Amino acid sequence: MAARLIPPSEMRTLGIIGGTSWHSTVEYYRHINASINALYGNPTNPPLVLYNLNQAGIHSLQCEGAWDRIADIYYATALRLQAAGCQGLMLAANTPHKIFDNLAGRIALPILHIADAIGKASAALGTVGLTGTLFTMEHDFISRRLLERYGVQTLTPASATARVRLHDIIQRELSLGKFELESKRFILDEIALLEARGAKAVVLGCTELPLIIDQKDLALPVLDSTLLHAQLAVDFILGDGSASGAD
Repeated sequence: MAARLIPPSEMRTLGIIGGTSWHSTVEYYRHINASINALYGNPTNPPLVLYNLNQAGIHSLQCEGAWDRIADIYYATALRLQAAGCQGLMLAANTPHKIFDNLAGRIALPILHIADAIGKASAALGTVGLTGTLFTMEHDFISRRLLERYGVQTLTPASATARVRLHDIIQRELSLGKFELESKRFILDEIALLEARGAKAVVLGCTELPLIIDQKDLALPVLDSTLLHAQLAVDFILGDGSASGAD
């Protein structure tokens, strides 16, 4: 957390690209505001600008593998937020970080990478389980950054069938605000398998997963990517220059 409290007029304005899904974007907004309120001991709110993307459209492009088109959407949105006076950006979900390098290479604003938030919390653990969408689990845009920058190894569910089911739970249930007990049990069973393989904690690497799983469900430490990313946002707003680009 930032070392000192600054006058509210000196807070950095943060742009949040959300909507993927809106259910978890709400949690970002809540965490950031609640943290700032708690630090100041009053209803001081930070300067935030939110742009809500169309989850259905983004998901269709993901299924097509049209990541360049997704990057263009995020770039156009980032330009709008820059024009609105934002001094930094965050992508309020894990999966869009697949296009992070593309976006960071085109926009002058610093961007808060969700893997940096996870990495700072897990650097001492060595090996963690990583759950999320198929893209997050099977592509390396989160796992590579965790390994290269923080020395953190990641384990994902070993079964391809299990990875597909986890992805479907996220896309067809959690992103629509549906929380099924059977699905929760499945996720907890998969986390238990990751622990058995040596995971010292589990990363809820989809910002919808903390809507159905939290620390009280597990003895294994839980790394809530939504909360950790929001905490990184609070640091940035209060003047900690920890946001990073594509370097």
